[in-house]
Amino acid sequence: MTIKTTHPGCVFNEDVLKPLGLSVTEGAKLLGVTRKTLSEFINEKSALSPEMAIRIATATNTTPESWMNMQKKLNLWKANRSRPKNVIPKSMVC
Repeated sequence: MTIKTTHPGCVFNEDVLKPLGLSVTEGAKLLGVTRKTLSEFINEKSALSPEMAIRIATATNTTPESWMNMQKKLNLWKANRSRPKNVIPKSMVC
């Protein structure tokens, strides 16, 4: 995991909002969230919540799991970058 995975907010912005010509305000209204909530999400200031995944999946005829998988991959990428150094691998334990 050396290449940073794409934030689901970026995917939503680039693959949904922009092609449909929707503003953040219009997209937020369609999803039933505040403009601030959607703005923070597409600008990668907040992570995807399960509730938002369900809203996006319902609006785009996709699955919440596909959206949550993007977030999971990003979370793991971030966690791997700060992997703890004090964990002893199992092969080293008697």
